[in-house]
Amino acid sequence: MSQRRLAFFLLAPALLLVAFTTIYPLIVSLWTSFHDYNLTRSLNMGPWIGVENYTEAFKYDPDFWKVMLVTATFVILDVGLTMLVALGLAVLLLRQGFGKTFLRTILILPFAMSPALIGISWRFMLNPDFGGFARTIGAILPFMRDVDYFANPYLAMGALVSSDVWHWSPYFCFMLMGGLASIPPETQEAARIDGASAWRVFRDVTLPQLKPVLVVAIILKSVFALKVFDAIVTMTSGGPGRETTTLGYFAYQIGFRDYQFGYAAALAYILTAIMFVLSLSYMRVAFRNAP
Repeated sequence: MSQRRLAFFLLAPALLLVAFTTIYPLIVSLWTSFHDYNLTRSLNMGPWIGVENYTEAFKYDPDFWKVMLVTATFVILDVGLTMLVALGLAVLLLRQGFGKTFLRTILILPFAMSPALIGISWRFMLNPDFGGFARTIGAILPFMRDVDYFANPYLAMGALVSSDVWHWSPYFCFMLMGGLASIPPETQEAARIDGASAWRVFRDVTLPQLKPVLVVAIILKSVFALKVFDAIVTMTSGGPGRETTTLGYFAYQIGFRDYQFGYAAALAYILTAIMFVLSLSYMRVAFRNAP
C-alpha cells in the first residue's frame, strides 16, 4: 500500500465522522430552508418555495431587522470592550512585578467557566433583592437601588455584554500578550530616547506592530459574539421584548418555539453567511505572510 493510500485509509474514519456530523446536517438544513416546513401544520416537509423564506426575512418580517440591529449593537459593544479590556490587561501583565504569575493564573478562571453557568451567575448577582453586584452598585449609586436590570432594555444589554466581556477578555489578553512580547524592545527604547512619552510610544510604535494580531483577535471575537447563545438563554431569554435577541437566538425561537423550521433554517444560513465572510477575513489575515 502506498503512503498516500495509507494516509487516506487512516484519515477515513475521521472524514466520515466530519461528513456525518457536519456536512450532512449543513446540506439538510440548506434544503430545509427552501421549503415551507412548519410542524404546526404537518410533520412532513412542505412544498418547495425557493428563496421565499429568505425574502420573508429581508422584506416582510419586521422582527428580523430589529434582531439584526440588536445583533450589530451587541457585536460592536462586545468586541470593542473586550479588546480594550484585553489590551489593558496584556500591557499590565507584561510589566515585571510581584504576583504576576498568580494574577495570570487567576485571570484564566472566567474563560474556564461554562457560558450557561456565567449567565445564571450574573442573573443571580444582578437580582435587586439579594444579588451581590446589584447591592454593591446600589450602595455606590443610590438611584440604582431596587432596579430590575433585566426589565430595562439598556441595562439588560449592558449586563449581557459585560458578562461576555468578562468571559472572553482572558483569552484575548493572552493572545495580545504574545503579540506584545514579540515586538522588539529596541524600537520602543529608540522612541523613548527621542523624547516620546509613554502614550506616544504605545500609539506610534507598539500599536502599529501589534496590528496584525489585533486584527485577527477582532475578527475572531466578532465570530464568537455572533454565536452567543448560552448566556442569552440563561440570563435574559432575549428580553425585555426582543432587546437582547440576537440572530442566533431568534432562529432558535422561530424553530423550537414556533416550529417554523424552514424559516429558522433560512435565518441560520443568513447567520452562517455572515460568519463565513468573517472567517474568510480571518484566514486571509492570519495566513497573509505564510510561506
